[in-house]
Amino acid sequence: MAVSPTRTPEPTPAASRQRRKEARPQELLDAALDLFVEKGYAATRSEEVALRAGVSKGTLYLYYPSKEELLKEVIRSNVVNRIAQGVDVIRQHEGPTPQLLADILRLWWDRMGETRASGILKLMMSEARNFPEIAQLYVDEVIRPSHAMMAALLRRGVERGEFRSVPIDPVAHALVAPLLFLVMNKHSLGACSVGSMLDPKPVIEAQIDLVLKGLEPGRQARPVRRRA
Repeated sequence: MAVSPTRTPEPTPAASRQRRKEARPQELLDAALDLFVEKGYAATRSEEVALRAGVSKGTLYLYYPSKEELLKEVIRSNVVNRIAQGVDVIRQHEGPTPQLLADILRLWWDRMGETRASGILKLMMSEARNFPEIAQLYVDEVIRPSHAMMAALLRRGVERGEFRSVPIDPVAHALVAPLLFLVMNKHSLGACSVGSMLDPKPVIEAQIDLVLKGLEPGRQARPVRRRA
């Protein structure tokens, strides 16, 4: 006797509505991020975010009572959470620090540079001066934790004898700066034909090679000669 295949029951209307409701906050955040990057924060109206997400303006305000609160949550959900993931990667790593540093730089691009979250840097560079409260949030919840993460990684390598002794804070800034350049290029020159020649991944691999060679134990920093 043939056995008829088991059919998966169709979701009930109530279940479908519940799933839709649970997905709505993320849909609103995605719509807001896209519009903020496309048009700028100041030029984007709440009605436009609601329209792109397929909801009413009243529904938007149920989740995010103001455009400012919406932007704060866009930053937290797209950037702050990823920093926490990077901290966990560093905390759980038991191998050599040079490999960890290379992995973190590659991971940063995979989870930030290649995603829609990369647009937040462009947004902050263009809007921070006009919205100091948002700028302060970005400093407190993104820049400082990111810097602390990179500084902890460098300190780990120095303490284990895997990196030469270096000034931690300046080197941490030097590690992050090329990644920020790649993101800004992506959202400026890279968005048109003149910038298409820059492939981020080989640039990151070159950065890793230069950084790891420069951090090798036993290397002496050469004094910079100043012109008279």
